[in-house]
Amino acid sequence: MAKTSGSRFVVYVALAGNLGIAIAKFVAAAITGSSAMLSEGVHSLVDTINEVLLLHGLNRASRPPDRNHPLGHGRELYFWSFIVAVLVFAMGAGISFYEGVMHLRAPEPASNPTVAYVVLGISLVFESISWWVALREFRAGKGRFGYFEAFRRSKDPSTFTVLLEDSAALLGLLIALFGLIAAQALDMPELDGIASLGIGAVLAVAAFLLARETKGLLIGEPAHPEVSRALLALANRDPDIENANGVITVQVGPNQVMAALSAAFNDSCTAPQIEACVARLEQGVRESHPEIVALFIKPQTPEAWQARLHALEHPPQPAP
Repeated sequence: MAKTSGSRFVVYVALAGNLGIAIAKFVAAAITGSSAMLSEGVHSLVDTINEVLLLHGLNRASRPPDRNHPLGHGRELYFWSFIVAVLVFAMGAGISFYEGVMHLRAPEPASNPTVAYVVLGISLVFESISWWVALREFRAGKGRFGYFEAFRRSKDPSTFTVLLEDSAALLGLLIALFGLIAAQALDMPELDGIASLGIGAVLAVAAFLLARETKGLLIGEPAHPEVSRALLALANRDPDIENANGVITVQVGPNQVMAALSAAFNDSCTAPQIEACVARLEQGVRESHPEIVALFIKPQTPEAWQARLHALEHPPQPAP
């Protein structure tokens, strides 16, 4: 629950900042006629919509399991995070590219650029605050891993989505600022359009990274290896289990995991003893790893488990 609360706080901070920044950018774009400012306004508007979708996904994902969703609704957050990635590319990058091309075809110098500079400066301050909040939350959960590795391993897209969006926003603001300065200093309004193209490129890269990570979570990724190791250790300590062969895990939500344990029980165990062993394992998992929402235990010989692993590592090739 604490992790979810932290994620919501990050999204709320980003939502409040982006909404105010989007309004200011659109006003500045209308006054100055700057293509880069208009692209930045669209960028902030898309980010605002994205934060609303992430909050919706967090609310939907927190619902308890029911008859139609026995493993819970955790993947709702992954679905809406993927929609966010699509919006960043389609609306943010697409409109920025369009604005850049149109401004290059019919370049016009920005009027009253001081307004744009003021808005960009204020935006940098607010985006930096939002970025720092997201970075602090992300860093608190990344452990010993580097930032990129932690991004690849993260199972909570709400935090890394806001962090990546804010990073792209800061870079986009700097591009817009340098584009306006260069266009004014060199009397080349085309540079304003080039800045819009640069902003579009930044958003396209951010959208690609978000889509790649959320796609893996959406279709099913294994949980962190630590979960499997802990479950194997717990099973091997039970006196009725001769050998815990292995575990298959699937992340079904930011804090929800489904696990399947392959175990060889002692030959002397009776059916009631096996049932009692399974009950002990389930109780131990509930106490030590509450994120495991479903545990399935399959009696299996080590040879059968190894054959299953071999089939997973060497899937049959489709016929030509």
